[in-house]
Order: sequence, then C-alpha cells, then structure tokens
Amino acid sequence: MGKRVKLFGFASVQSPADVKEFVEGHTGEGTVCDVVEVGRLEGTRAHAIVEFATIEAAERIKSLAAAADRLWFKKSYLKAWDMEPNSRTSHSQHKIYNVKLSVGCQISEEKFSVLWSQENVSVKFDTDLRKVNFFLTYNSVEYKLEVSYESIWKIKLHSPRGQTAKFLVIQLYGAPRIYENDSQWIREVDFTPSSSIGQSNALCLRLPGRDVVPKFLKEFFYYEESEEEFIQERGSSFSCNSDLVPNIDPPQGIVLPFKILFKINLLVHHGCLPGPLVDGFFFLFVDPSIFKSVEIEHALEKLFHLRECCYNPLKWLTEQYKKYSMSRTLPGLPQIALEDGLVYVRKILITPTKMYFYGPEASLSNRVLRSYPDDIDNFLRVSFVDEDGQKLYATALSPRTSSSTDEEKRTGIYRRILSILRNGIDIGGKKFETLAFSNSQLKENSLWMFASRPGLTAADIREGMGDFSDIKNVARYAARLGQSFGSSREALHVPGSEVEEIPDVKTERGGIKYTFSDGIGKISADLAHIAARKWGCTSYTPSAFQIRYGGYKGVVAVDPTSTVKLSLRKSMSKYKSNSTSLDVLACSRYQPCFLNRQLITLMSTLGVRDSVFERKQREAVAQLDEILSDPVRAHEALDLMASSRENANVLKEMLMCDYKPDEEPYLSMMLQTFRALHLQELRSRTRIFVQNGQAMMGCLDETGTLEYGQVFVQYSGSRCHHPDNTSPVFSIVESKVVVAKNPCLHPGDMRVLKAVDVPALHHMVDCIVFPAKGKRPHPDECSGSDLDGDVYFVCWDPDLIPPRQVPPMDYTPSPAKVSENDVTIEDIEEYFVDYIMNDSLGVICNSHVVFADTEPKKAMSKSCKDLARLASIAVDFSKTGVPAEIPRSLRALKYPDFMEKENRPTYVSQSVLGKLYREVKDIAPPTAAIKSFTREVAMLSYDPAMEVEGFEKYIDKAFYYKTQYDNKLGNLMDYYGIKTEAEIISGCIMKMARFFDRKRDMEEISFAVRSLRKEAKAWFNQAESDPASPTTEKEVYAKASAWYHVTYHHSYWGCYNQEMNRDHFLSFAWSVYDKLVDIKKGKLISGPEE
Repeated sequence: MGKRVKLFGFASVQSPADVKEFVEGHTGEGTVCDVVEVGRLEGTRAHAIVEFATIEAAERIKSLAAAADRLWFKKSYLKAWDMEPNSRTSHSQHKIYNVKLSVGCQISEEKFSVLWSQENVSVKFDTDLRKVNFFLTYNSVEYKLEVSYESIWKIKLHSPRGQTAKFLVIQLYGAPRIYENDSQWIREVDFTPSSSIGQSNALCLRLPGRDVVPKFLKEFFYYEESEEEFIQERGSSFSCNSDLVPNIDPPQGIVLPFKILFKINLLVHHGCLPGPLVDGFFFLFVDPSIFKSVEIEHALEKLFHLRECCYNPLKWLTEQYKKYSMSRTLPGLPQIALEDGLVYVRKILITPTKMYFYGPEASLSNRVLRSYPDDIDNFLRVSFVDEDGQKLYATALSPRTSSSTDEEKRTGIYRRILSILRNGIDIGGKKFETLAFSNSQLKENSLWMFASRPGLTAADIREGMGDFSDIKNVARYAARLGQSFGSSREALHVPGSEVEEIPDVKTERGGIKYTFSDGIGKISADLAHIAARKWGCTSYTPSAFQIRYGGYKGVVAVDPTSTVKLSLRKSMSKYKSNSTSLDVLACSRYQPCFLNRQLITLMSTLGVRDSVFERKQREAVAQLDEILSDPVRAHEALDLMASSRENANVLKEMLMCDYKPDEEPYLSMMLQTFRALHLQELRSRTRIFVQNGQAMMGCLDETGTLEYGQVFVQYSGSRCHHPDNTSPVFSIVESKVVVAKNPCLHPGDMRVLKAVDVPALHHMVDCIVFPAKGKRPHPDECSGSDLDGDVYFVCWDPDLIPPRQVPPMDYTPSPAKVSENDVTIEDIEEYFVDYIMNDSLGVICNSHVVFADTEPKKAMSKSCKDLARLASIAVDFSKTGVPAEIPRSLRALKYPDFMEKENRPTYVSQSVLGKLYREVKDIAPPTAAIKSFTREVAMLSYDPAMEVEGFEKYIDKAFYYKTQYDNKLGNLMDYYGIKTEAEIISGCIMKMARFFDRKRDMEEISFAVRSLRKEAKAWFNQAESDPASPTTEKEVYAKASAWYHVTYHHSYWGCYNQEMNRDHFLSFAWSVYDKLVDIKKGKLISGPEE
C-alpha cells in the first residue's frame, strides 16, 4: 500500500512534474504515484504532497531529509513528514483533462451565450478543499481559475440525446479567483478580451468523454441532469466598459432616470437578468416615457426577489404591468420610510474581476451628506473586496516575493484599484470621482465617491470641509478629510462665541511627552440634555458624547458646573474649519461586557486559572439554556446581554404579561435565536458574558481628585433603561478592576487599578474615569489608547483580576512620513491602495494567537512581544503611513483547532482556549433551527384574550398594512440573505448572503428594521379621514387587537406574500407592543367613553 509524504521548504511553488522528477532522482523511477498537491500557505515556503508507490520509497525520502547533509532542492533544503490518511490536506480529488472551457451567460434553460472559450483545459475538483481549479495556458502564460464550492449556484449536466458530447454548466454567484504562474501562483485580474470572465456568470465545460463526470457532483444540492437539446451560441460583450464589468447603458435615444438604470445593473450583477438579454427592446420596457415610473420601480424590485433568473424579461414585465393596470390602486413604493437622521445610499462592491451594485441601503448620515441633501444620488460608497465578498488581503496586491522590486511586487489588482480611483466610475453619464474616506471606512477598504455637477465638484466639497494645508503627512491628511464622513447625527449648531478652548493636561517622563487629556473636553449639562434628545435618548442624559465640531474630534463629558456650552482642547483640534455643527457619533450607555480570546490569553498569561474561564463559560451556557423555559432567567438575560434595547423591551414586556418562553411563538423564536447566536459566538470567538463588568467609554477626572492607579466606575446595569423605571439605581464600584482596550496583545496592556468613590464624579455614569495625574496616562498604558472615543473592557469580578502585572509597553509611534509638497488627491488615492497592500493587523493578531497558544510563556514570550510591537505599528499605519513588516519567523505555520482554519494545517490546542472551544463545539449550532409558524401552531397559539370588542371593523385596514409590512420585511431579508424573521428583528443574525458581513452591515440592517417598525407605528397612529378611524381609547385598543388578529389567527395564515414563497411573519403586530401589552394586562379603560 502506498504512502503520502509532505515535502516543505521549496523557495517557490514547483510544478508536479518537476517535483516528481526530483523525488524519483532519489527514490528511483516509478516510485512516485502522484504529486497530489503543490502550493504555498500565506507567508510560508512552498510545499508538495507526494504519494509513493511503496512505504520503502516514502521512508527513503524522509531519511534523506533527516540526514545531517539534508535533502537539497537547488538552494533550499527540504523537510519531510508523513501525511495521515485522514489529514485535511490529504485531499479527495477528481481530475479531468482536455476540457473545452467556455465562459458566458445562460440565456435560457437550453441555451448558453459564449463570450470566450479555451481548449485543453485541465479541471481539478477538490472535495476536501471545496474548490474547483481550472488550469489553462493563454498567450503563453499559465493561469489558474479557482472556484469555491460556496460560489456555485447551480450545476447542470447536459447530455443531449443523439450526441456524444456532454456539457457541464456551472452557474456562479461570483467570479473565480484568477492566478498567474510566475514561479508561484500570483493573484491577477481578468486576462480575457473585454474582461469576458467578469461579464460572465457561468462556466460551460465540454467534456471529452462520456465517463468522465465525477460522481460526487450529484451531492450538490442544486445539481440536475438534462437530456434535452443544449445550444452554445456565440455571444458578444454587453458591457459599455471593458474594465469595470458588467456596466450596462441604454442605447442612444433612451434616457433613463439614474435610479432605474442603477437597479437594472444591480439585477444583472446578481444573476436576476442575463446581461445579453438587456438589449434595446428591454430598455423600451423600462422607459418612463412609455410606462409609469412607479410601476417600473415596483416591477424591477419584485424581479430581484424572485430568487430565479428571468430568461424572458419582456414577457414578465408585460404581465406585471397588466396586473398593475387592472388594480384599483398603484403599487406602493417598495422602500421603507426612513426615520430622521438616516439616508438611502447606493453602494458598489468591486472585486479583482467584476463589480456589483447594491442598494439603496439605509445608513446613518454624516456631516457632508447633511450639507448636500439634494445631491444624495451623486454620492456613492465604493468598497474593494475579494471575489467571495470578504476582505481583500494584502497578498492579493503583493505576492511578497523576496527577490522582486517594490514595483514588481504589485499585482494587476493593485493597479486595477488605483486606476479605478484615478479614473472614476461612469454610470449612465454620471462620473463618480474619489471624494474621501473615514478611518473606519479605510479599515474596510471603502471610500466615498461623488459625481460632480455644474456648480459642485468633489474638490469643492473637500475645500468646504476646512483648511488642511498645514498637514504634510498623507495618512494624517486623509484621516482629517475623513472626519466629516463618520456616521453621526447633527445635534445642533453651537456658535463659536459659546465655545472655549481649555489647556491640555500634560506630563513628560523619560523624554516622552504624554497628554492625559488627549481627545477629551467638556459639555455643559444644558447642552448635554439637548444633545441627548437629538441623539434619541429621551429617558436619561448620557455622561459623555463622542463628537465632531468644526475641526475638533473626540469626547465631551458632562461638567455640571460649566456655564460654557463646549470646552474643547488643542489635542482635539485636527484642522481649521468654520463649521459650527455639533455632530454626535456615540454616547456613554450601558454596554454588556464579554471576554474574548485576546483578553483570556492575557489573563491566563498573568495567572488567572483555567478553571475560572471554564466555570464562567459553563455558567453562560446554563443561562442560555434556561431562557427557553424560565421567564425569570429570560428576563435577566435580556436585561444584561441584549444589544438592542428596543427589541429587548418588547420581549421583557411579553414575559411580564405571563407569556411563556416555550409557548408564545414570537417570544419563543426570538429567544431561540438569541441563544443560538450567543452559543455560536462562544464557539467562534470564545465570547463569554461577564456579569460583573461593562464596556465603558473612557473619560478624564476634571476634578483632579483621582491619584495614579485609581479610577472612578459607576454603572447603571440596564435597569435605568426600563420604560417603567422612573428612579434608576446606580452602583459605584469600590474594589480592584481590570481594564483593557482591544486589540490587546501585550500582557502590560491589561491594567489592574483601584476603583474608588469620588462624590464630585457622581454625575459620571456608564463610563470609566481615569486620573489626570501620574507618571503616564492609564489609557496610553492600555494598548496606546486615548480618550477620543475608545471603549474599554472594565471588570470587577474578583476571579478575573490577574494576580500579577507586568509593565506596559511603550507605544510611542514611529515618525510619520512627511512630504515637502502639498498633499494632493492623487497622493490620497495611492495611500488608500497602499493601505490595503500593507494592512497586516489581522495576520499579526492571528499569529499572536498561535504563538501564545504554543509558547510556554504564552503572551510573555519574545515572539508574542515582537508581534505586539508590530501590531502597534500596524494600528498606527493609518496615522503615520509607516507599514509593519512581518518576518517569516513570526508567521504561523499551523493553527489551533479553535481557530477553525479550514484547509490549513491544524493541531489540538492544549491551552485554555482549546479546552473552552471543545466544550461548546458540539452544542453551538451553525444556524438557528427555528420551527416555522405553521397553520397548526397558529390554531394552538392564538390568544382569544387579545380580542377587543369592535376589532372586526379594523380588520381590512390591518390586513392591508400587514401585507405592506411583510413585503418590505421580506424584501430586506432577501436582500441581506437572512433566513428567519427572528434573526433580522432581533439583530442576532447567524448567517448572511455573500458580500454581506454581520460586523460590517449590522448597523444598516438595524436602521432599516427600526425604520420599518416606526413606519408601521405611523400607519397605526395616522389620522384617517374615513369614519372607521378610532375616536376613543377603547377603539385604539380594538384597532391593535385587529393587528394581532390578522397576524396570529389561523384563517390569515399563508395569506401574505403568496407569490414570494415566504414564511408567515409575526413581528407586524408587535410594532404596537405597548397596546398589546395593555390588552393582555387587562388595562382597558372601563369608564364612560369620551
């Protein structure tokens, strides 16, 4: 029986033939059965997995590698070790040779439009790695196309009767990754004429024989076979731009509104419409001069949610317009009416191969958008992502070869991104140009573009933001431009006469200057009260606000003694501006506290026992289990752990009405989803809830009372946010606290401080107050942080206080790169791409996890300390422009099991993180398994006590509004790829569609859901002109009862979204939960009606 051996250490990726020839030169001709894999893991030397015919030959190569004179391949010596039969890198593969590959679009069930073809293609299906690789040579260059199984939508095998040929059509969600062989596989852009791969959404393989079809293909969920006629026809480019594809414009003579043209492109990009069918005839059917705009918009929106590709769009549109003409009322606009402070923004995601239109999506506005409200359609958010919609890593822009020059290091993807920024994006005659980006947008590889118009250009907008001429560092210049693009709400205008500048609190130690007040100022109690109402805090006034005012940025904390509205410091001033708008980005509030892997690693390094974390996790799991049956425990969990206060309040009110967590369908599904997400986060992030702790905004002791080593901590819990609690009770911590700020990699980042009571600071709640004196600011000791809005982990649980401390690391930043010339927009565009190319923080943090997991000294090891220093440099890159260079010795080769790095070498971790992971691995579900609300459940769960006399006369209107609500909610779920109503309403989203990410897109989703609920409340409260409008409080409750009835009664089950094949939704009724709660509690007014 044969054996597999892994050879590691090749300077570059070798071809299988070269590896076979080399090995057989040592073991004898015919001893190698196959070279099953050649490749390179990110940041390492290349490897090859060789399958030998005999065990003797395998042992021979291993002994040569272990010998004193080593096994040399050219100038590199190789290591060798056995590959276990069940090893993840021992892949199950199926290869097909001499395939004709065609890329193009399916334009009907039996017809394929070919944009480009290539003969003699080799195909390798790798079931373990879940990838299909296509190897081909074009213009004497070797290429590899890599398609992940996750990007495959459908596979169909066509075996037309009477033909020997077979055609395997693979329809894709996205484009394949493209690699070019240049001594190693390097990421590249589309090399085909007119970017044919980018214009395509399917691959067609003409197979060489009848018996070459892999049997495992039948395991694909969307695999099918057909013996019907199959036609390949020669197609042509349908994109108006050969670089940014697909991009469709109407023919001459047809002028479409921008929003309609954008939607058409979106439908093509997402596989709802085949690009070749969007021709001149199609554009006539979406021309507002022929058909009504509202009907066109509604039809196109519906087309997006059909979940199938429309192969006859003209017929489909004709049918839709006919339905609208026969209807008594025009269809309502599909968009949700947004609440104040929100705007609809269109987005484009650009990959190395193609682009995808998205939106418009609900987003929190910013200072610039508020300044130009009539130009909202001229603003565009552009993000650069990989083909799977995930982060575009630095190695895609630079292969990091040791022998190449800086210019040679840059791949075509680097040049593609820079070219798009320099040349802009043209959509239907609108030319979008680079505008600016905030710091958070830069981290997401995202920026704003603007389509100039007569009287207003992108340069005009930048000039109107402020005076940046004194800034000569490109990174800092870009950051200052981006200040105005941070998502915020405008509180009010504060005249300059009511603003003062107060001095910073500074010290110098060992030649290093420190600023205790870095990023923080003061706000008067009166102005704080007004700002709170504008932000949406109606029941309390936060103690601190993260703000932007003119060219100032940072935090302002309430000073009850101040008579000046704003007291700002020089450390907050970043540039000169005449703006007097006070914009609020965030405020201090109750935020639950969780451990994570970095915190646990540092605590473990500093002496906290493994058994402590294991007990905390078991307690967290037990609490999550109990919420499904115990109303009291459910109420406690929602009070302490829920991120959405509004949603938590609805569920808590239901619990207090004696609804049972395991009986009431809406309550039950929401709690099940809440539990499922928290279990999932225990598994994937080791995110353990800490009851004696909070996440808190950092502030400064303006009274000068606190000494070095002391802090003031007062917390509210979540009780003060309960709608019935008019007398909130606050608690002051008087004990040791452990304080940290993510990311935290150095053991010195974790500070143990003494929380003390300071009566003069009793107005400071839900924030941690640091001293304004000492040898060094405590925030700077915590990962080099400051007070301009950073949120700190604050814990007073005695079991989690580390028994020892180590000195903090020096976080003095590297000298910033300074230019002698004025910074230009071209400099900023190049810096943006350089940031992507040098963004190494994620790689550094992952390496730190690995080294801390394996080194005896954990995070105190030299490797971990070196990585902590590199992480500091990487964090500061957005300010200094100085990149962090990671040496090979600090790159991970194997990963612990708890990181779940599929397709990478792994080991079973013996650390506390490994123990915690394996304890919850099998109980954390990948998705929320929630039973649908069936007709049978409706018959069992309908509550007759919710019927109020006279509810029948409001039924028709309630049914109409629920239809509108369900349609909009279902559209949101389809758009983001969210499977259940409970996930989108609660925000506990388990999984989303490609190109969406929970962390990145959660805010937009919550804004949209909140706006939908507010719109539903407006429907309920609006004054109606018909005689059926409620005139008494009892009739208002009758109307609410009707909303409950059309939601829960079994006779209405399945009556909504009939054409869309969606679940029956329940959240509509709970948009007016206050009224339903009153009905359930029996609080109807029984006195004489007014």
